[in-house]
Amino acid sequence: MSSPDQKKINETDINQIEIEQDNTQDQIISSEITKDNTENLAILETNLVELKNTLRDTKLRAQAEIENIRRRTKIDIEKAHKFALEKFANELLPVIDNLERALEIADKSNPALVPMIEGVDLTMKTLLDAVHKFGIEIISQTNVPFNPEIHQAMSMLDSEEVESNHVIMVMQHGYTLNGRLLRPAMVSVSKGKKN
Repeated sequence: MSSPDQKKINETDINQIEIEQDNTQDQIISSEITKDNTENLAILETNLVELKNTLRDTKLRAQAEIENIRRRTKIDIEKAHKFALEKFANELLPVIDNLERALEIADKSNPALVPMIEGVDLTMKTLLDAVHKFGIEIISQTNVPFNPEIHQAMSMLDSEEVESNHVIMVMQHGYTLNGRLLRPAMVSVSKGKKN
């Protein structure tokens, strides 16, 4: 049989084997945990890089949007300043037209009316100078190509002197405010030479 010392040795061996097995299992588990941690760490690092890129992209988009808003606001303010007079200018156009008509029909041969005609003419010139200072320009040229953006054709006439599709006569002046059309000029347009 076995002696008590041998039993102790066997128990010690068994304990030693169990400890070694436990250590081996711990190493295997530790290795698996390390492998899992490495995989998780790689996934987390990838997610972090993606998140950083997304945040950077979002920040750049927000900065670009802010810059666009500033630019649009600046343009809107410039337009508001530039065209704030548009309604007022449209109200002045009939006054200018009436002064022009008064000068056209005035009897310049009557000496009693000469001072009044000169006064109306001076008033007209002063008014035109004043509106010109604020960016209002007159469209009144003749013998220029017809432009549907600034001219309104009222009639087509035969002409020996003026080329085809050119303005022969301005019936009513047109006006622009800082390049924007307030009212087109009413014109007669040449058909060209009569055959």
